Amino acid sequence: MPRYRYQAFDEIGAKVSGEIEAAGRENALGELRSRGYFPVSLVEGGLEADWKSALGIDRSRPGLGDLEFLTAELSLLLDSGVRIDRALGILQRARKQGPLAGLLATLSVEVKQGRQLSEALGAKSDVFDPLYVNLVALGEASGRLPEVFRGLAEDLRFRRELRQKILSAAAYPIVVAMVCVIAILFIFNFVVPNLQTLFTDASELPWYTSLLLDSAEFMQKWQWLVAAVIFLIAFLLRRFRNSPSVVDLLDGLLMETPFLKNATLTVERVRFCSGLGLMLDAGLPVDRALTLALGNVRHRALRRELAAAVEKVKRGEQLSGSLRQTRVFPDYFASLLEVGEEGGELSRVFTEIARRSRNEFSDWALRLTTLLEPLLILVMGLIVGSVVVVMMLSITSVTDIGI
Repeated sequence: MPRYRYQAFDEIGAKVSGEIEAAGRENALGELRSRGYFPVSLVEGGLEADWKSALGIDRSRPGLGDLEFLTAELSLLLDSGVRIDRALGILQRARKQGPLAGLLATLSVEVKQGRQLSEALGAKSDVFDPLYVNLVALGEASGRLPEVFRGLAEDLRFRRELRQKILSAAAYPIVVAMVCVIAILFIFNFVVPNLQTLFTDASELPWYTSLLLDSAEFMQKWQWLVAAVIFLIAFLLRRFRNSPSVVDLLDGLLMETPFLKNATLTVERVRFCSGLGLMLDAGLPVDRALTLALGNVRHRALRRELAAAVEKVKRGEQLSGSLRQTRVFPDYFASLLEVGEEGGELSRVFTEIARRSRNEFSDWALRLTTLLEPLLILVMGLIVGSVVVVMMLSITSVTDIGI
């Protein structure tokens, strides 16, 4: 269905904006009026939304930062005694622009119509995962909704910080690689062609000079095609990043690369244990909590290992022994689970494992960025310096031949 961007006023006169999907313009207007809005602008998404979606940069859905803001603020407002419908209205007036505005508007209308918040969240499965929805339902049933939202906000904060750390760790090598590529392109496109006249009268050139000239000629002739192929591959990987074949390929690379394997295991352990700690603390049965926590694990092979362990637990086997057989839980953490299982403190143990694993990943990210800086500078210096040395040797050889 087409997507429409709208601007409207709500029942109390506050300006709201967002996006809505509908079969047609009239249907979109009818949906907005049913929410209690008075539309003043309605524009179809059009080509811009299509190409943003194709490139994977569509911001029509709230991001982790938006969800963290929503969850943390709901925890604060509910803890202060504000009703859920009024809390959503307050947040709606605070966020009048962006993808979160439309989501808040929808949730506010549905809650005012008498639906449970967990039901309204469940209808937005593309935004809220089953773990989030189930914990909210448990909070509604037990009257501990502020505590549940507080725990979810902490989990979302870690996930956002985790993504930022991964991006920060990857940003430096990407920048250094780009500088190295730009330097090589400058040499092959501007420096080498200006020196090429020195070699035209030479009867015989050293092999490294011929290699330099051939490389420069290749770059000048095919560089745009090479760039187009690289961008096409990157686009296809981005576009089909959720397809099983691409996911299996990337997961395999993560587990086969030595310095990424331990980091991957640590991250998946945090995702699994943090969700489990929240659900067990909210009173969810262990078997149900284990099943829902599997949805937090991204790595397909590790998720299959954990799913097999969960099935063993459901058949009556010991939790710590079953999880010990997976790569996610080495002996040390499995021993902690065994102690928690014997003492009936699984919630606290899973939370502690998640905390220690977060610290472990933070230390890994710091070590990685510290080691990458001199290593990448050395690699860039070797690549660019090798080209410069070959150029100088070539000029010297031609000068010697002339003499």
